[in-house]
Amino acid sequence: MSNVYMSLILAMILGMILGMERFLAHKTAGMRTYALISIGSAMFVIISQIVVGQSNFYNFDPMRIAAQVVAASGFLGVGAIFHNDQKISGITTASGLWVSAGIGMACGFGLYKIAFFVTLLALVVFVALWFIEKKIRNIPGMDKEINSL
Repeated sequence: MSNVYMSLILAMILGMILGMERFLAHKTAGMRTYALISIGSAMFVIISQIVVGQSNFYNFDPMRIAAQVVAASGFLGVGAIFHNDQKISGITTASGLWVSAGIGMACGFGLYKIAFFVTLLALVVFVALWFIEKKIRNIPGMDKEINSL
């Protein structure tokens, strides 16, 4: 199978893995959202590399497209952040979407080891740090301190 298709499939799988945790945590953005963002990011990187290889444009910089992927994923992430009363929610989901875009870009550039490693790190953040935060919130009086910040 071509490296292009392997990159896209890997981006989808790694995005789905992150999205699965969000789905299990009952968040709005889940497996499909994360997978699509990761695939789309990989696709734009791959397209930029193909265009550079096939074009006569000497001033074409594929990193411009990669930079726009970062900007677009940030825009999507902002849509995941909600503000109700005095509580803000969705910031972790927005951050996860942004990381998912980076994972897709890594797959698109063929940086598979980095994509796998970042997926593992993101899962540590999503899962392990959730348990640590939960334990900290259970410390008497700590919930008031956290909410006052």
